[in-house]
Amino acid sequence: MTTPELRDARFMRSLLAASDDCIKVIDLDGKLSFMSEGGQRVMEVSDFNAIKGCPWPDFWANQGNADARFAIEEARAGRSYRFQGAADTAAGNPRYWDVQVGPIIGPDGQPEAILSVSRDITMIKEAEQRQRLLSLELKHRMKNTVAMIQAIANQTIRGGPEVDAIKEAFTARLNTMASAQDILTQTVWARASLGYLVEESLKGHSDLSRFRIEGPAVELSSKTGLAMALALHELATNATKYGALRKDSGRIDVNWSITGGEFSFEWRESGGPRVEPPTRRGFGSRMIERALAGYFSGTAGMNYEPSGVVFSLRGPIEALTAD
Repeated sequence: MTTPELRDARFMRSLLAASDDCIKVIDLDGKLSFMSEGGQRVMEVSDFNAIKGCPWPDFWANQGNADARFAIEEARAGRSYRFQGAADTAAGNPRYWDVQVGPIIGPDGQPEAILSVSRDITMIKEAEQRQRLLSLELKHRMKNTVAMIQAIANQTIRGGPEVDAIKEAFTARLNTMASAQDILTQTVWARASLGYLVEESLKGHSDLSRFRIEGPAVELSSKTGLAMALALHELATNATKYGALRKDSGRIDVNWSITGGEFSFEWRESGGPRVEPPTRRGFGSRMIERALAGYFSGTAGMNYEPSGVVFSLRGPIEALTAD
């Protein structure tokens, strides 16, 4: 007659055998003492006795080895730890693993052994690598396209100081768009950090020490990220020609916040020449106020205060990552 204990033991053996996770028990000295049947299958272990008692960190190389040793120390102290790293199977085939390590608590309330559960994420890592390669190829092709457009513009737009100024502005905006696309390429065109986008967009205009940049972690979609980069270029260009960046004493505060589901962004100049409202709005100002407001589904406006230009943008938080 089968006892409940035997039935439970058979169930646990079947469960461990069916799982594709590599489930291991490691003693407090860091040596391997048990590996599940399913774990032996995914690790391509034909004879567990051949590796039983081996130091578990030795299965890992480079940073993985350091992470495995740290995980053991954490488990000995009663804490859990998680890391990802590369380790070959027993047959020598390379694999990449997501590993969770934690203590097995004994009757006295102290760790008596260590549990490690490793999941094969090789296919995920290979897909990420393919995405990175595709992003680099896209970045390379975009640079070639931008260079070709610049060459066409140089050949087409010729003659006179006014035309040269138009060509210079066009080229600068094109370069800004290319730089924004570089930032987006790093995240496979999915999201771009607003803080990183602001810093990268302003680097080419002045020393960042002249800017005070503050705001919470916010992500933008490729659409709103490109629009914000172009707007920052226009603001910084105007500040260099006419505003705060024209004088050594000039400073610019760039800050944003999220309150009650609304995103608020502000650019405030100070310490520059006294500001007079322009007699007419140029392309840059129109682009900032109209296009940016449309992309962010909100309102945008330039205020020419005597102490310095103030630009403000407001919109619903959901518009930040809308495609």
